[in-house]
Amino acid sequence: MPFVTSADGTQIEYETVGDGPTLIPTIGATGQRHHPLWSDLVETLGASFTVYAYDRRGRGKSGDTAPYEPRKEVEDIEALLDAAGGEAVLYGISSGAVLSLDAASALPGKVTRAALYEPPFIIDDSHPPLPSTYVEDLERAIAAGDRSRAAEIFLTQAVGVPAEYIAGMKVDPTWQEMEAVAHTISYDGRIMGTTMSGNPLPPDRWAGATMPVLVLTGGASEPFFHAGAAALTALLPNGTHQVIPGQDHAIPATALAPVLVEFLAAAPVQR
Repeated sequence: MPFVTSADGTQIEYETVGDGPTLIPTIGATGQRHHPLWSDLVETLGASFTVYAYDRRGRGKSGDTAPYEPRKEVEDIEALLDAAGGEAVLYGISSGAVLSLDAASALPGKVTRAALYEPPFIIDDSHPPLPSTYVEDLERAIAAGDRSRAAEIFLTQAVGVPAEYIAGMKVDPTWQEMEAVAHTISYDGRIMGTTMSGNPLPPDRWAGATMPVLVLTGGASEPFFHAGAAALTALLPNGTHQVIPGQDHAIPATALAPVLVEFLAAAPVQR
């Protein structure tokens, strides 16, 4: 697989799938390029785009130069974008949607459109907020070499899995995959910042994202996803909120890809 070199020298592994305009998709916390739902989506989108599917820093064979800063992941996307010819559309899911939006805001001359599926904002009392020590607790667990504990913190505090389910999850082979990237969970926590605190979204964080942005939620998803999507759409100069009926956070490619193709394949807005 080829690599691009990010601004801090980190090597980011990627593969290209398909043919057409460039699309750079970004997965969320603990996700990797080989995960079935993700690889299915990449293959499906390859019928309409040249998809630059990459492993985020610290995952797969991508590097992970310390210290971590969220802006470095924006620089990773920019390196991919430049390798693809300097212009692309972006897609992101969950915390990867927030990273995609950060990149779109920082790189408005290079990103023509962006689609975001369920950025996990918590802006009101529709979902318990994350503890103020969430990132600190994750980093403490990793520093102590306890990757399993970091995964538990993520699942119980961020995802909302009941604590009594964790023991059963640990016998599944996917638990080891989660442990392998557990050191990156705090990265997504830093990307999310204060946006899962139960307070309003920061009004100026994405001021540069003036291109068309589609914010998607699943009709069967929890209310907090819809509240956050509506709040974000209201902040964006050219944002639209769309609900995909019957879907939740684990949306299959068959439901998601047609919506993405319709929006992302549209002609760029003239600046």
